[in-house]
Amino acid sequence: MFQVYLPIAELSVNILVMLGLGAAVGFLSGMFGVGGGFLLTPLLMFSGIPPAIAVATGANQIVGTSVSGTLAQWRRGNVDVHMGAVLIVGGVAGALAGVLLLKALQQIGQSGLIISLTYVVFLGVIGTLMLWESLRVIRRTRAGKTVPARSGQHNWIHGLPFKMRFPQSRLYISAIPPLVIGAVVGLLASFLGVGGGFIIVPAMIYLLRMPTNIVIGTAIFQIIFVTAVVTLLHATLNHTLDLLLALILVIGGVIGGQFGVRAGHRFRGEQLRAMLAVVVLAVALRLLFDLVVEPVELYSIIPLTGV
Repeated sequence: MFQVYLPIAELSVNILVMLGLGAAVGFLSGMFGVGGGFLLTPLLMFSGIPPAIAVATGANQIVGTSVSGTLAQWRRGNVDVHMGAVLIVGGVAGALAGVLLLKALQQIGQSGLIISLTYVVFLGVIGTLMLWESLRVIRRTRAGKTVPARSGQHNWIHGLPFKMRFPQSRLYISAIPPLVIGAVVGLLASFLGVGGGFIIVPAMIYLLRMPTNIVIGTAIFQIIFVTAVVTLLHATLNHTLDLLLALILVIGGVIGGQFGVRAGHRFRGEQLRAMLAVVVLAVALRLLFDLVVEPVELYSIIPLTGV
């Protein structure tokens, strides 16, 4: 009962569990203001979805959830189209590299192991840094101290060649850093199924010195196109996109996101970051546990999707 067969993943899942999973990720996305892809992919893997399917489906969901955010930011004038275009060029190149890398790992049967190991390191580092920073801010706030603002001075980035003007961001900088940032985000999107917002936003704020409101709108804008390309590449080259699973998750995510936004308004920014860090570290520890603990069944048959 309530079982649905996923044709690409080649297995049956409980539709209520998948709806609940989508709602949980949507709740966290709405509460913490993140895309949720870096949580969705590991959670799908915990549920028995093959890693390659989880990556492609996570990228596909980000496309849908980013469109509404971009429209809202566009109406406020917070999207730098010129900067977004440069980021997209780099992102497409990174996405192609990531898809081909994942395909090569699938062919040798190591995609699941490498994705899990990457997530353990990735989430472990991000979660630790985020928890340390948020606890530091909380301690300073309770002690009545002000948190020092970031410097507005130029750094070595602004001395690089191939400069371009970005009128919306009021910048005149080299196109190389945005291209590199976009390529990194595209690689992460295609290989891990994440939007990369938690990488691109601080990079654009602290390295490129862009205004925060423009950064958020521009980041969401470029994520739409990069994850759309990632989704298309996975569907055509790796055949790992399960549209039925993506649809179920999107429905759950829309519902959960509404409740998450309301819950997020009850906490301060540093408190939200601390809670998100705990969630990220918990997922990393669970992935590490699955990698080091001996499974109940040492040998099992799994579909080699995409090979």
